[in-house]
This record gives sequence, C-alpha cells and structure tokens, in this order.
Amino acid sequence: MPRLDHSLTIAVLAASVCLAAFGLRRRKVSGVVADGIDQCIGNTPLVKVHSLSRATGCEIYAKLELANPGGSAKDRVALAIIRKNEKNGVIKPGRGDTIFEGTSGSTGISFAMLCNSLGYKAHICLPSDTSEEKLQLLESFGAIIEKVKPASIVDPNQYVNAARRSAEVMSQDPSSTSVGVFADQFENDSNWRIHYATTGPEIWNQLQGKLDYFVTGSGTGGTIAGCARFFKEQKRKVQVFLADPQGSGLYNRIKHGVMFDTVEKEGTRRRHQVDTVIEGIGLNRVTHNFHMGESFIDDSVRVLDEEAMKMASYLCRNDGLFLGSSSCINAVGVLKLIKEGVIPEGSTVCFIACDSGNRHLSKFWLEARLYKDIELVDIITSAVHKL
Repeated sequence: MPRLDHSLTIAVLAASVCLAAFGLRRRKVSGVVADGIDQCIGNTPLVKVHSLSRATGCEIYAKLELANPGGSAKDRVALAIIRKNEKNGVIKPGRGDTIFEGTSGSTGISFAMLCNSLGYKAHICLPSDTSEEKLQLLESFGAIIEKVKPASIVDPNQYVNAARRSAEVMSQDPSSTSVGVFADQFENDSNWRIHYATTGPEIWNQLQGKLDYFVTGSGTGGTIAGCARFFKEQKRKVQVFLADPQGSGLYNRIKHGVMFDTVEKEGTRRRHQVDTVIEGIGLNRVTHNFHMGESFIDDSVRVLDEEAMKMASYLCRNDGLFLGSSSCINAVGVLKLIKEGVIPEGSTVCFIACDSGNRHLSKFWLEARLYKDIELVDIITSAVHKL
C-alpha cells in the first residue's frame, strides 16, 4: 500500500509538471460523483470575455449556461418544474406520466433529457420553423413532437396553447392511469424562483460580489426576473438591463411602459409574433415570470439580428466562444451600453450565454458565418435608432 501511495504521488507531481510546462492550470474537481444527469445541472462556469474586456476597459464575463448537460439555462427550469410536481404528488416516475410543454426548442430539449432520466415522457409542441438542430435533438431523445404554425398567443393553436390542450386531453382520459402535466414555463412560478435560488447566487459568488451591471434577454422572463431580484437584494446599485431583439415589445415595455413595436403596424410583420431570426428571447406579452422581476429591471437596449450575427462571428473568432442567437443578443447589448456611455469604463459586467451555436447552424449561423472578418467597431449599426 505505501508503494501505491508513493506511485500516486509521483504521478500527480508528473502531471503538475506537464501542466506547468504547457502553461496550463489544474482545474478544480469536486470529487463528487453525480447520481444522475439531473445532479449535473447548475454551477456553470463564468468566463471572462477577453476581446470585449480589452476593447472596452471593462471586466466582461459570460455565464456559460450552455454548459448545463442539456445545453442551456432551461435545464434549471425543467428540473424545478418536475421536482415541484413530484413534491405535490401530481406525477410519479415509471407510471407513463407525460410532461407537455410549448417551446421554441431549448426547454423541450431539457424536458426530453430529464424525462428520460427520471422516468417520464415528454410531449413537445413547437413552432414549425424551429431550427432543424433542435428538432433533431428532440427526435434523438425520443420526445413526442407536435409542430404548429407560428402564431400569436391569442390563437388557440399557438404552440403554448396546443401543449396545454394536449395535456388536458390526456388527463381527462378515463381509460388512462397516466397523468399529463402542462409545464407552462412562461407562467410557472418555479421558473423565476430557480434562477433566484441558483443562477443569481452562483454569479454573485463567482464574482465575489463585485458585480456592477447584469445584461440578459427575456423569453419566459424567468432568468432576468430571478437574477435581478437576487442582485438588487445584495446590492441596490447593481444595474440590470434587458437586451431585446427586433420585433419584441419588451424593449418598449421597460422604456415607456407600453407593449408596442413598429413591426406591429398593419402590413409590416413578415414572420409572426416576434419578427426576428432570434430564437428563445423576445415577446409581445408580459408573462407572470417577467412581471415578477419587471420592477427590478433598470432599462432596456434594442439589438438587431444583423448585430447579433456579427457578434457571433466576432466572439467565435476572437474568444473561441461559439454562441447561440440569444447569447449574442446579450453580448451586443453589453457593447451598446458601454459605447453609449451608460456603462462606464472599469465596470464589472455579466451577461448570460444561454446556449451554444450548435443549435442554430441551419438558421442564425447560416448567415452569421458570412461575417468572417468583422471588427468590433463594425458590429453596431445606426439602423437600430430607427426602431
């Protein structure tokens, strides 16, 4: 046994020498073995974005929610909703109980992953123009996929309404012993609460409380609401900004208290509720989750699709960060606020890197990859001021 310990010591020392030789540092490993994929959710890395930090004189950090096992921040929400329903005795594993959700993709992937792991089934309703990568992931997980035409929430066939209806049909079937649960991520109180309890504290601890500005977008509103509430409770001077894509009404909701965007004018809407190629954020209604954090949001910043695409290419080529569309909206929001003098030099800023670019190859990145030699100065366009 002593010889084994001696050999192990030599091996550790040799590894340390090799790491030092290549200028590498050993990454801390907790030594805890996860008892299931659900235990791998959260405690995601916070990484300094060197290219933006050098260019702006600020300390800019990205919270890599894309490092969750399901590839996005939605893992936290999906797990919280499942656990809440289990705690309330609504669902039980192995009984054929099904989680129904209406989503643009990422939340559905999180539910599909967790349902497989925890003993449930996933039924996902989503817009028919959702990126192919997300559809393939859902199919690989074996989720039931129900595609619906993109539409406003007032349409009974809109994807959220379709999921609610399907859950009701299953639960009301007298011949079935299984339960159907509508996750309702947009209105479910567990959404903002899990970010208040985990995401916010993680960022705060990782930065040792040295946070001045927080920038993120809003889809369901859970992330910005939960984090904003937590940060303001720690330090009132922390400023929270909403980064909103073109076509979304949330920008004006924060700026002027009115849900309206120029694309809402008759004859100007090209696609559907939010006229943008960005998936995951942007909305033209106030959800319960957004409402729970609205009073803690200081201001908003508008970001164009083109700007997000340019930022995607820039961060990929300068920092090795291959980010999805909503992540890049957040990054552009940070840059704009600094360039406009809202965020002063020397500030510590954090934005959410919601998911990876590998879920956006066929849509967002199909155009983003065209901006091969983009410079930081070329990212922001004056066209934004016309919206």
